[in-house]
Amino acid sequence: MADQTPMLKQYLSIKERHQDAILFFRLGDFYEMFFDDAVKASKELDLVLTGRGKDEKRMPMCGIPFHAAENYIAKLIDRGYKVAICEQVEDPKAGKGIVKREVIRIVTPGTVIEANLLTEKANNYLAAITKEKNKYGLAYIDASTGEFKITELDSKEKVLDEINRINPAELLVSDLIDSSKPETESLGSDEKRNREFHSQVPQTSFKDTYDIENAEERLKETFEVSSLSSFGLDSVKSAWGAAVAILDYLKETQKTALNHINNIKPYHPSQFMFIDAATRRNLELVKTIRDKSYKGSLLWVLDKTKTSMGGRKLRQWVLQPLLEAEKINQRLDAVSELFDSAEMRAELAQEIENISDIERVVGRIASAKANARDLIALKESLQRLPKIRDVLKDCKSELLKEPRRSASGSAEEIIELISKVIVDEPPLTIKEGGLIKSDYDPEINKIKQAAREGKEWIARLENEERKRSGIKSLKVGYTKVFGYYIEITKSNLAQAPDDYIRKQTLVNAERFITPELKDKESLILNADERMKEMEYRAFCGVRERIAIKTAELQKLADSLAQIDVLLSLAEVAIENHYCKPEMRAVICDMRVVESRHPVVEKTLGAHQFVPNDIELDEAESRFLLITGPNMAGKSTYMRQVALIALMAQIGSFVPANEAELCLVDRIFTRIGAMDDIFSGQSTFMMEMTETANILNNATDKSLIILDEIGRGTATFDGMSIAAAVAEYIHAKIKAKTLFATHYHEITQLADKHAGMKNLNVLIKEEGDHVTFLHKIVEGPADRSYGIQVAKLAGLPKEVVKRAKEVYDKLEMVENDLGNVPRRASRVPKKVDKKQTTLF
Repeated sequence: MADQTPMLKQYLSIKERHQDAILFFRLGDFYEMFFDDAVKASKELDLVLTGRGKDEKRMPMCGIPFHAAENYIAKLIDRGYKVAICEQVEDPKAGKGIVKREVIRIVTPGTVIEANLLTEKANNYLAAITKEKNKYGLAYIDASTGEFKITELDSKEKVLDEINRINPAELLVSDLIDSSKPETESLGSDEKRNREFHSQVPQTSFKDTYDIENAEERLKETFEVSSLSSFGLDSVKSAWGAAVAILDYLKETQKTALNHINNIKPYHPSQFMFIDAATRRNLELVKTIRDKSYKGSLLWVLDKTKTSMGGRKLRQWVLQPLLEAEKINQRLDAVSELFDSAEMRAELAQEIENISDIERVVGRIASAKANARDLIALKESLQRLPKIRDVLKDCKSELLKEPRRSASGSAEEIIELISKVIVDEPPLTIKEGGLIKSDYDPEINKIKQAAREGKEWIARLENEERKRSGIKSLKVGYTKVFGYYIEITKSNLAQAPDDYIRKQTLVNAERFITPELKDKESLILNADERMKEMEYRAFCGVRERIAIKTAELQKLADSLAQIDVLLSLAEVAIENHYCKPEMRAVICDMRVVESRHPVVEKTLGAHQFVPNDIELDEAESRFLLITGPNMAGKSTYMRQVALIALMAQIGSFVPANEAELCLVDRIFTRIGAMDDIFSGQSTFMMEMTETANILNNATDKSLIILDEIGRGTATFDGMSIAAAVAEYIHAKIKAKTLFATHYHEITQLADKHAGMKNLNVLIKEEGDHVTFLHKIVEGPADRSYGIQVAKLAGLPKEVVKRAKEVYDKLEMVENDLGNVPRRASRVPKKVDKKQTTLF
């Protein structure tokens, strides 16, 4: 290791307290990194790794310019690192010896608030999990907006489902959950979705010292209330410790007041339609299965929001459909009112698209991180309020009335304050001046005038000195290190006036000062420094006055985000010809006329998609058995049923001509083949695990989508399991179910069980060629078309030809055996040819 200079000793002392972070150590105009931090950072940021010393004493080093730090921090945060920012906290000129330095902030994936480090239309959550006896507590916060939620859960599976839904950027886990393995992996190491989560989300274990009484006192102190009942937290006591852990972590990392965190909202997952990770994935709600992209998801279709905060709220709605018919109908009524008025939609869109991300701007203001451009963005957004309120003044929907009730007086006061103090086009930095209007403070104006006059004098000096000396190439310049100077090339040095004092020698020139120039330099620089300091103080005063209105501004932002979402849903409904669904709270029939898949239709084009009716009748067709070849449209049909139910319960119109729907408490999907090599689970094991989850948790109010149960094993086993699962769901659970299968024999179940109905996908045959008509009709399919599909997929002709030959032979054997399905290892020797009914 290199010799420990005073600076290095200081670095090591600070690094000792921040072992889990990469330390950005400020040295002049650079942030430097040393030792292991330098090795990691140089690799992740593609920096040149240098060093001091030789051999084993060599100290690895790398650095970045301080003004470009945010871009480098963003890359490290994106890769899951924490960054401790260590600044000089005293003027180097003021003290003797080593400059005092301190870590002023620790940036972590879950505590980011800077706009350029965040995804605009997605929340950035920091979550925490604790355990109290047999219950788990979960809290999560978006530090950029102040949204803070808390819940209590009774099983690790439910914890994992919630964690997967909120998709936090960072997770804090109590050491009481598993003293030997504090990570969430210990919550359910047998679950694939958890390992996926665990591999990509940074986690921190914290020592759980938050007993309920201690946590209660801490929360009351934070929110300045005498009882947590005012927030409705009595029903989520197990999560109080998780909430306190988050607050402590934010204080430790942000090292500033958390004034925008002024509320905490309890919720219960039972308030929303439960959608597990498999269903979110299979229905492609916010990203596609294939490439994890936004385009091609349901959110992609529905999102025409004009603001980032509206986009985040729509995402929340998609992932948490409502279960209360009254609230659903409130949303539908609001969408309907906007749907019916093109003029209102156009006027609202024009105003809302000019509104900035008030939620995050207010968060930065309250945490003293906002710059002057943030204040101007807030002012310009608030100036749109009167017009928005005027457009909505005659609306009947309760949800459309909310902006008229929000922060009217405060908005006008903030607009007036910012307009009076801050220039219309301020610079990005807040400590270099140029922020404050000239007529705001006479003292600032006086100092600005002095600095301006001094700079004008400097500007005149060059012409005067050229005339005096006769040197036409003479110039006056400035550097931060040497101040103002007069530069003369060496060929003209003989003409330099006698009162010039040599200051610096260059290769081809000499730099001079004069006593008068030195005096003016002192005046200008002192005025500049004073002006910057006074402008900064004035700006901070304005920011602090606005921060007092944080709670009101957050409420306003929420209501504007909601308007943005409702407007988006109305515009999507108009553009795609959706209809308003009729929602009923009781168990009833589901009937949809000319239903379409919202994403597939958008991708293919409205005229290319073949619509189909949906009829889930409690008495006659609660359980639909769907047969037909792959590529014919079975999966699309089943998914569109699920998506229509979900869209209706977020308050959206649906892709159909008519729709009568009942509330669904959960949507379950078991679609497609997937294995889990990591844990040794085969495709079939994954299929059975997901099926077991459905059978153990579905209710008579659920909607179940099952595709090809039993396909991952031999024919007898698979068919037996598929039949048993179908009968169990129909007889025991009584959930509305769409069950697709290639086992044509299972269609016989519809003859045995009232309420089961066969559907198949219409096919047009022309010799060996088939055309998929994508139309769902009643009755079972009479055959499979696997070889035809293989041909369409492009298999070589000789392979297709051979497949037909093998098929013909197998068909002859099957006819001889009495139309009984078989597998090679278990062909029955004697079969009654009259026995054709299996179930």
